[in-house]
Amino acid sequence: MSIKVEVVPHDPNWRSAFETESKLMALALGENVVAIHHIGSTAIPQIHAKPIVDMLVEVKDILKIDTHSSEMAALGYQAMGEFGIPGRRFFRKARTHHIHSFEVGSPQIERHLAFRDYMITHTEAAQEYSELKRKLAKKYPDNIQGYMDEKDGFIKAMDLKAAKWRASH
Repeated sequence: MSIKVEVVPHDPNWRSAFETESKLMALALGENVVAIHHIGSTAIPQIHAKPIVDMLVEVKDILKIDTHSSEMAALGYQAMGEFGIPGRRFFRKARTHHIHSFEVGSPQIERHLAFRDYMITHTEAAQEYSELKRKLAKKYPDNIQGYMDEKDGFIKAMDLKAAKWRASH
């Protein structure tokens, strides 16, 4: 299955789309929710991104997420299970939102938040990432896996820098 790779300029409406959806998530998942974070490129001002709002939902008990599949389906989400990352519950809504849910204490939470915050405070790195995304979207217009694979090295390098930066703050 080929998925069109679309990378567009930053849209200030992504923030309100996150806020609206996070309220729905909090209602759907109930008291298990600890925090909901806007992550991914749509959370980084002034960079190009795929127009999909990524959300990280921090929960007390990851297994309880599985009991809320009908509530998530009612909101238009497809449950994808761990989807390649142990301890995660991944949901996707058409081509508008991705929900990454992790249990409190998961190192994945810190990794995602550190990357986001590093990119927000290090605008040169963010612009480098933006340019890479634009270049790869042109190179892989119908190959989401090729696009993801080729930006993986950059993301891993930034994850290391972000972790060091976060530890020093």
